[in-house]
Amino acid sequence: MQPVGASGAASAPRIRPAQTRSRRGLPFLAFFASMCFVLVTIIDPTAAFAITADEQNVVTNAPGEKVEPQTVAAAQGVRAHAARDAFTITKIVVPPPVVVAAKKSSGGGGAPAAGVPDPGSAKAIAYDMVIARGWGQSEFDCLVSLWNKESGWNVNAHNASSGAHGIPQALPGSKMASVGADWATNPATQITWGLGYISGRYSTPCGAWGTSQAKGWY
Repeated sequence: MQPVGASGAASAPRIRPAQTRSRRGLPFLAFFASMCFVLVTIIDPTAAFAITADEQNVVTNAPGEKVEPQTVAAAQGVRAHAARDAFTITKIVVPPPVVVAAKKSSGGGGAPAAGVPDPGSAKAIAYDMVIARGWGQSEFDCLVSLWNKESGWNVNAHNASSGAHGIPQALPGSKMASVGADWATNPATQITWGLGYISGRYSTPCGAWGTSQAKGWY
């Protein structure tokens, strides 16, 4: 029952003031959060920057396909140089990779490409003979390099000190008489003998060219 006052009327009930939550801890929490932020900035001044940039940095691996966000340093090549009180951001520009074109093979046997010989020349005669033997273009390239070095493809080339003669520099030149009596002046005779010598001793012109490169002679 409600107590009755002197006037006989019931007195109004007492209303307790609502209890409010204590706000004494809020300043401490705010101070603690501020100190944490300061400590993180001192220890790693790039942390705040990296987190902000990292949220926006999504690397596309393929059209329409997204992968996990990468760090700023990894995805953008950005490096933070920290100082005591501040830091600056230096963007590292990574140059595109240099693509080195594959070097074309000049000849199957390691000799420069000889090209197409002039019709009627000693090289043209040799080319027909090389192809007839089934050796192919790369072997002709080696033969051209070999005899360029030996005689310059000069049918009259003669080494006075050794006695070697002709395009193949047969030693002595009279060995070529086994192919024809005109061995001293006929390029076809000299080439026929020279290819026979190469076939018997080195198997192919490229084999002879390799020996010449290593030893200086064949």
